[in-house]
Amino acid sequence: MCLSINFFFSIFRPFPLPVHDLDMALSTEGLTHDEIIRLTPYNYIPSQGVALTMLVLFGLSTLLHTGQSIYHKTWFLLPTVVLCGVMEILGWSGRLWSYYDPLNDIPFQIQISLTILAPTPLIAATFVLFGRIINRLGTSYSRLTPRQYTILFCACDVISLVVQAVGGGLAATANPVNGRDPEVGGNIMLGGIAFQLLVITVFSACAGEFIYRYLTKRPLRAATSSLTDVRDGSSARGTLTPKLKIMLCALSLSTLVLFIRAIYRTIELVDGWNGRIISTEVYFNVLDGAMVIIAIYTLNFVHPGIFLFSETETQHLSEKLQSRSNSV
Repeated sequence: MCLSINFFFSIFRPFPLPVHDLDMALSTEGLTHDEIIRLTPYNYIPSQGVALTMLVLFGLSTLLHTGQSIYHKTWFLLPTVVLCGVMEILGWSGRLWSYYDPLNDIPFQIQISLTILAPTPLIAATFVLFGRIINRLGTSYSRLTPRQYTILFCACDVISLVVQAVGGGLAATANPVNGRDPEVGGNIMLGGIAFQLLVITVFSACAGEFIYRYLTKRPLRAATSSLTDVRDGSSARGTLTPKLKIMLCALSLSTLVLFIRAIYRTIELVDGWNGRIISTEVYFNVLDGAMVIIAIYTLNFVHPGIFLFSETETQHLSEKLQSRSNSV
C-alpha cells in the first residue's frame, strides 16, 4: 500500500528530491534545527500556523462553494472550483504533516504536486464564465464564440496539466542507475507551467479586447437582433447590468491573482531546486497560497449563480432583446 502511494505522488513530482541518508530521513532524533533544515526537501520547516490557517480558509470556501453550487444549480463549478479547493486542502495538509515530520518525503510530494496542479480547474471555471458573459453581452464583439472560448482555453488548460504531470514523472524516475537526466523532466515541468502562463496571457488579451469593443461599440461583425440568435448566444448587443459589471470585475481580479501566481511558479522553477525563491517560505505563502485564496473567495462573494445566472437577470435580458426584435 505504501509503495502504491509513493508511486502515485511520484508521477506528479516536478523535481528529483534531494537524496537523504535513509536513517536520517526516518527520524529527527539527535539532529539540531539547522541540520534538519539542511536535510528537508523544502530547505525550511513549513509553518504550522500558516498551514492551519490555509486549511481553515480553503475548507470554509470549499464547503460554501459546494452549497452554493447545489443551491444555484451551477453544477459545472463542482468539478472546477470545488475540485480546486479539495486539492488545495490536501496540498496544505501535506505541508502541515511536514511541520511534524520534516524529513518525510511523502507529505512533501503531496503538497508540491497538489498545490501546483490545484489552480488548473479554477482557471478553467474562469474561461467558462467569461464565455457566458460574452453570450450575454453579444458575440459580435468577440473574436471567439462562447463555445470556442470554453473548448480552446479549457483544452489548453488540460494540456498544461498533462505536460506538468509528464515532466514530474520523468524527473521523479531519473537517477544515475537508469542514466536519465533529471533536468529533462524539470524542463518539461517548467514548459507546462510556462504554457499555462501563456494561455492566461492570451485569454486576458482576448477578454480585454472584447470588453474594449463592447464599451466603445466597435463590433467585429454586424450584429443581428432575432430572438433565435438571442437564445443561442447572439451577436446582438446585450445590456451590461450592474450585476454583470460586478461579475466582470470579480473575474478580472481572479484572473489577475492567478496570473501573478503563475509568474511566481515559473520564476521558482527557473531559479532551481535549491534556489532562493523556492527556499523562501514567505514567497510561497503570499504568491501562491494567498493568491489562490483571493481567487476562490472572490467567486464565493460574487457567485455566478447570483451575478450571472440569476433568473431575474436572464428574464430582464430576454424581455429587452425581445422588445428590440419586435421593433425592427
